[in-house]
Amino acid sequence: MSRVVVIGGTGHIGTYLIPALVDQGHEVVNVSRGQAKSYTHDAAWHRVEQITADRQAEEQAGTFVDRIVSLKPDIVVDLISFKLTSTKPLVETLRGKIEHFLHCSTLWVYGHTDAVPADENQLMNPFGEYGIDKAEMETWLMHEARTTGFPATIFRPGQIVGEGWAPITPLANNKEAVFSRMARGEEITLPNLGLETLNHVHAADISQLIQRAITHRSVAVGETFNAVADTALNLRGYAEAIFKWFGLEPKIAYLPYEEWMKQQPTPEEAHHSWEHFARSSCLSIDKARRLLGYEPAYSSIACVKESIAWLIDHGKVEKPAAWN
Repeated sequence: MSRVVVIGGTGHIGTYLIPALVDQGHEVVNVSRGQAKSYTHDAAWHRVEQITADRQAEEQAGTFVDRIVSLKPDIVVDLISFKLTSTKPLVETLRGKIEHFLHCSTLWVYGHTDAVPADENQLMNPFGEYGIDKAEMETWLMHEARTTGFPATIFRPGQIVGEGWAPITPLANNKEAVFSRMARGEEITLPNLGLETLNHVHAADISQLIQRAITHRSVAVGETFNAVADTALNLRGYAEAIFKWFGLEPKIAYLPYEEWMKQQPTPEEAHHSWEHFARSSCLSIDKARRLLGYEPAYSSIACVKESIAWLIDHGKVEKPAAWN
């Protein structure tokens, strides 16, 4: 098996990815700041080599890439690169020294999509710093893969959910208080007709896609894959499903977008919702199914429900009366 270095492996994806790689027999090294712990317990973590490194500080000092090379990886999974200025020096230093480089991008590289579900052949039309920066990294990495043979694979997660993580809500932000309001049977208000979409994904399914890309390296190198659940949720359907799961009749009102935005508690919350409304992500996973055999274990609503159940169990969201 291979020696796999995961950069940023104590986050939500790494919670599921690292134990799975260990169980498959890989020698796994986790490089992180050492300030976070995995969201779930797994004895496999005792067999992981832990390297503490502040990526930003070491990049500024010019030592980070040499640190990664010194670990002698066969495979590098980079979960936390957000600028080309981080990815480019790492790739240049790893060139000719590794078998596979897997880069975490985002569904936000699509920006406004021309058709849905959007597949990987659709042109990227990003807006906002995060999406633009990720698209720049994707473009450069795929150029390197196709012109120089650098063994890169890109995966694009949707809105990540799972135990220990607040899902993006039917209000298209991460303020879980709306679930408590729903649990009390209170009315919520959605913008327009509630038909804007979110494309959630369980972190375990992103882990699955990464594992399959490693296993099927020959077809994964030089390719980009959407890493989402098999369907997206519109805000209305999402809210109705959660009300019913709570044992309640849906209570949903609607307002024109401009009025809805003015009613939000803070400009920051309104903007966070707008970031999701404006993109209304809905992606295809046909390519990952065809080439990698990817099959999400969680539907969009199932992974959201798992997250909400965890929030309820940990006192972060009120328990619905019907659950008593």
